[in-house]
Amino acid sequence: MSRFLSVVAALALPLAAADAAAERRISFAPYALPGSGTVALAVREGVPGEGAFAQLNAASNGALRRAVDAMQFEGKRGSKLDLPGLAGYDRVILLGIGEEPVTPRVLEDLGGRVGQEGAASASPRIELLWVGEEADAAAHLAFGAALGQYRFDKYKSRDAEDDTAARGEGELVVRTPAGVAAGEVYRAQWQPVATAVKTARDLVTEPANVLYPEVFVERAREAFDGMPNVRIEVLDVPAMEKLGMGGMLAVGKGSARPPRLLVVHYTGGARDQAPLAFVGKGITFDTGGISIKGSSGLWRMKYDMAGAASVTSAVLALAGRRAPVNAVAVAALAENMPSGTAAHPGDVVTTMSGKTFEIMSTDAEGRMVLSDAVYYAQQEFEPKLLVDVATLTGSIVTALGDEYAGLFSRDDTLAAQLTAAGELAGEDLWRMPLHESYGEGLKSPVADLRNGGGGPGAGVGAHFIGNWIADDLPWAHLDIAGMAWRESEGTPTSPTGATAFGVRLLDRFVREYHQ
Repeated sequence: MSRFLSVVAALALPLAAADAAAERRISFAPYALPGSGTVALAVREGVPGEGAFAQLNAASNGALRRAVDAMQFEGKRGSKLDLPGLAGYDRVILLGIGEEPVTPRVLEDLGGRVGQEGAASASPRIELLWVGEEADAAAHLAFGAALGQYRFDKYKSRDAEDDTAARGEGELVVRTPAGVAAGEVYRAQWQPVATAVKTARDLVTEPANVLYPEVFVERAREAFDGMPNVRIEVLDVPAMEKLGMGGMLAVGKGSARPPRLLVVHYTGGARDQAPLAFVGKGITFDTGGISIKGSSGLWRMKYDMAGAASVTSAVLALAGRRAPVNAVAVAALAENMPSGTAAHPGDVVTTMSGKTFEIMSTDAEGRMVLSDAVYYAQQEFEPKLLVDVATLTGSIVTALGDEYAGLFSRDDTLAAQLTAAGELAGEDLWRMPLHESYGEGLKSPVADLRNGGGGPGAGVGAHFIGNWIADDLPWAHLDIAGMAWRESEGTPTSPTGATAFGVRLLDRFVREYHQ
């Protein structure tokens, strides 16, 4: 056990009274055209008469082609034609995948769309047909379906006669030439990642009156319960005081709910192998503190712990699929509240490293907790690399919207690898500048640094965190403020609400470059 850690005993903390939403059981079967029921199939742009489409068209005596022509359906990517009651089938769902080559991401998006259809349907069985021979196609289709069917409605009450209660229940069958054997690949390699994504989404979606630092710790213990090669340790307030973690303590001291630093250490590789370190911002609710935010959109600030949820769940994915690596997740958990004990603008804070900063805004709290968390990760674990994930700034949303997360790094190789992994995983990054001049606005007359002020907000925030990173350590900062929550239309594999952005990206990064 770490010489720095004070392990907090398990607490009897409140959990939600309602059950989580039911999801369809995903199963696998050999490719065949069912004679009835609900079927979903992909069609390329132009709707060529091939594969499952040709077979179903023949079985319907040409009714399928006549329906496509009548509706002028072209099979463009993202398009859909829903045909109820066609030729003895309850529903035939045609999903356009465009003209691009079939990749795992295309397959996952296709599966996600079917998963979303299944979540809204009361049909007891939906069958997804894929005749292609792509390696592990069934596993990627199932992975996408598991992600796409996610929903969080545990706090919604339902009448006994509410017909929506049965929606999303039943079975989703993936029919490919790989048959039942495809289930082995899915269960070993992709189902653990789907479970991890769901765990992160649940954590982010929970309201702040249910989920706060101590409860986050309990949920993590539950998620990792029984997993081999995993050690969970927690720093409580006395432990952080002993270490001099002024950044963590300054943010958390305004709340009646004390901060915690959660550490999840997974050892899947050699004992002497340096771990990959993933550090996440975990502000379970962000009022802005004394520098209080306006009321518009304030409810969404329960999502300010999305970075912590993502890094913790990324390690959950690695442990679940027995990845042959060592990895550590460090979650900096605090609630940022205004009170008589809260930190003030103008306060000077001494961090674990001994470096000091002047608080210009208590609403720049993410970088405050990360200053201690990233330093702790380096001192305690001597990692091979470090990636921090945070909903850090509104300015990154202004710059990149909800299409990309911002990537800041001093290491070109690490930046390129993370970008490539994001493209494969469907979690896209855009590299942003990390210019030395950004530090000019952080100069303080009374401390080593200020925690904000001047220049591009996202770049200044990244620059601040970088002051606690060793110069020779490969490091990347991911600002996911625009990607962690989708209020309007979601994507095929990420419905509206919490996205768990970062879980798939970090898992794919490990698969591609560290296994």
